[in-house]
Amino acid sequence: MSGWRTATAPAKLNLALVVGPVRPDGKHDVVTVMERLSLSDTVSVRRSAEIRVSGFEDDTLVTAALRGLARIVEGEPSFEARIEKRIPVAAGLGGGSSDAAAALVLANGLLDIPLEPAALDGIAASLGADVPFFLRDSTQLATGDGTTLEPIELPREYVALLALSDGAVKSSTAAVYDDFDARRGDEGYDGRRAALLSALAAVREPGDLASLPPNDLASAPLADELAARGAFRADVTGAGPVVYGLFAQRREAEDAADALAGRARTWIATPG
Repeated sequence: MSGWRTATAPAKLNLALVVGPVRPDGKHDVVTVMERLSLSDTVSVRRSAEIRVSGFEDDTLVTAALRGLARIVEGEPSFEARIEKRIPVAAGLGGGSSDAAAALVLANGLLDIPLEPAALDGIAASLGADVPFFLRDSTQLATGDGTTLEPIELPREYVALLALSDGAVKSSTAAVYDDFDARRGDEGYDGRRAALLSALAAVREPGDLASLPPNDLASAPLADELAARGAFRADVTGAGPVVYGLFAQRREAEDAADALAGRARTWIATPG
């Protein structure tokens, strides 16, 4: 059986992440700036006799996306998906969410009568807060539980160095939020939220991104090292553990990557 359709599934950066109190639905209020990157996985989908996913044995989200689509389509069609991973797993870069969004779009395109975008958004939101973002093509300001999205324009003339320290292991996202709650991290949320929105309104050039507040959920000494090596902004993305540094020139990012050799895995990417 042929009929494969293929798409790239980009990684993302949280250029800023402000977290607030727990909402009535049990999720946290957030305000975050999300940017797509050139670093990507490849996802392929075709119609099949049963739902199955190959290429990444730890997949859960692509399978859930295909099942979610099938449940609301007459006849419950089945699909096969293949994933070629390049985005590091459990790193704060949204690889699983991006794969799921790509699979959802590809499978929808194989239907005789594709679902409307609002229906895809509903399936995506049921899979996780990051998945709806990957159904969009532009930089987004995410609010509410992270699924309320608004396109924003930010300068993109920079190179991002992504670094994962050797031995770094991501705690589960739930554990990261539990730690945030235990240290009462939501205190002062309104002020941090206002500061982020004010800083965003003043961004005109890439270097202005340095004024965005730091990640509320996670921090890492490696961010300070990247800043010392010339990054005009350095922070943890998402719930971590990947740290990013934004550089004006690729050569600067490459030099910083060389300095981390033997201590961290690195990737160089641009806004995608």
